[in-house]
Amino acid sequence: MSNAGFWRGVLPAITTPFTASGEVDHVFLAEHARRMLAAGCSGIVPLGSLGESATLTFDEKIAIVRTLVAAVEGRVPVVAGIAALSTAEGVALAQAVKAAGAGGAMVLPPYVYSSDAHEMGAYIRAILAATDLPALLYNNPIAYRTDFTPAQIARFAAEFPHVQAVKESSGDVRRLAAIRELIGDRLVLLVGVDDLIVEGIAMGAEGWIAGTVNAFPEEAVQLFEQSRAGGYEAARELYEWSLPLLRMDTVPKFVQLIKLMQERAGLGSERVRAPRLVVEGAEREQALALIDHAIATRKR
Repeated sequence: MSNAGFWRGVLPAITTPFTASGEVDHVFLAEHARRMLAAGCSGIVPLGSLGESATLTFDEKIAIVRTLVAAVEGRVPVVAGIAALSTAEGVALAQAVKAAGAGGAMVLPPYVYSSDAHEMGAYIRAILAATDLPALLYNNPIAYRTDFTPAQIARFAAEFPHVQAVKESSGDVRRLAAIRELIGDRLVLLVGVDDLIVEGIAMGAEGWIAGTVNAFPEEAVQLFEQSRAGGYEAARELYEWSLPLLRMDTVPKFVQLIKLMQERAGLGSERVRAPRLVVEGAEREQALALIDHAIATRKR
């Protein structure tokens, strides 16, 4: 599949729903994916940080991909996160998600171990060599403590033709310009930080791997489209309404907060898998005040 259209638009970093007994809720997962598509989303990205990938077993990950592939029925790609503790596990996962029907791979640095450029490069090359799926490089040094610099991204793009895009989550919008300076339009640029979407589009991003879209899909798609069509001025009103929600994507308990949004919006449950616990006390009250205000003032 070529670059054209594959990575553009709003691609939910879909949450992983759990039953009351703690199992993956595949029935709801399929329904939720279809709900995202109905709102105008252009892909589904499971097995990322928001999907609680680190708490899922290998078999659960593959089952999730199968469920989503069946749910979307070929209408959009399922881009599976390739996150692992070891290189061998990452290679096996990249091969298994393709066999399960994934249309793309989002390649993360290794979990837990904060590698240097030499080690990280070897890890990424092993993953990319193990699959011919269209690949997205995911840079999130805040979460993973390993940084894909623009120069490294350019080298991976030169070595592997199936690297088609980069998800930039450093929080530094200047990175998008730096990548473009080195490789032009070789890669599709995607924003991976929710409260940077308008600024990211202004710097050339064409896609958004979003978190809060799980709870407010129509608003997320509209915000993206307004930003693409007319920049900040066109998106300002909706952006200002969205920002208290979007900022919850950038804090340590973003999984709990976005799932809480889903529950309040009627699009899911706030259940998370331990060691995460649902937010409580003053932290919960503060979050609910913002979420409930947004729900009360949304324009439908």
